[in-house]
Amino acid sequence: MDALLPPAMARRAEDVGVAKASMPAWRMFVLAVLAGAFIAFGATFATVVTTGDGVPFGVSRLLGGLAFSLGLVLVVVGGAELFTGNNLIVMAWASRRVTTAQLLRNWVVVYLGNLVGAVGVAVLVFLSGQYRADKGGVGERVLEIGDAKTALPVGRAVVLGILANVLVCLAVWLSFSARSVIDRVVAVMLPITAFVASGFEHSIANMYFVPEAIFVRRHAPSSFLASIGTSRAAHPDLTWQRFLTHNLLPVTFGNLIGGAVLVGLVYWFVYLRAQPAANGADDDARR
Repeated sequence: MDALLPPAMARRAEDVGVAKASMPAWRMFVLAVLAGAFIAFGATFATVVTTGDGVPFGVSRLLGGLAFSLGLVLVVVGGAELFTGNNLIVMAWASRRVTTAQLLRNWVVVYLGNLVGAVGVAVLVFLSGQYRADKGGVGERVLEIGDAKTALPVGRAVVLGILANVLVCLAVWLSFSARSVIDRVVAVMLPITAFVASGFEHSIANMYFVPEAIFVRRHAPSSFLASIGTSRAAHPDLTWQRFLTHNLLPVTFGNLIGGAVLVGLVYWFVYLRAQPAANGADDDARR
């Protein structure tokens, strides 16, 4: 069957936004925990794939991006609530089918659930001792990723967050055209691969990447850190405060701009502004 055309995709996005905003809080939170965990699984996959020398920079980034796309595939196909993707609820809000209170309720509940899921997986991965793999190479890569993210200037973190969620929300937007599981997987993979390979910043992914680095820095044995040529003192930026102020908050702000404004409101303006609300997506619109 043919994929939906953009006008029908916009109607579907609007209907999905209404359903998400109307969901009971307990279900919303549980599904958000799952989404945080799914993104964390993609993040740990990408960490392992990009560990080691000898692979050209661009190829390593490409492989890492493909691996990370597992996370959004699980969210979109498996069903879960992801804060960054849910920025598209603004389409239903702009059409006045969702109130401001409902919109903010969804974003807050889902954001907190994503945090629980992502950090929970980070704890389990650390306890599994995965950082010892490849003679400590995985742990070295974990610290490298965490250092890079917490060293970002605030302004740059915001811009990188904008760029990341433009691509994430475009991936979700493309998935609204899908009529099969394969359609959804293919629609999601390239935009997600592009944002990871380009080094953009995603708040929910960082809820895994940076805590995992903090756990390795703080709780891995000193003998392990010495074996990979480092120490706790060599990573002063890997603290919870630095993570919050120089990464998570500015990246989240950038994600909101990129997803809600530059994707959600733009597509609303093009396809839904000043049009009567429909009860459902126009599934008959085809290529």
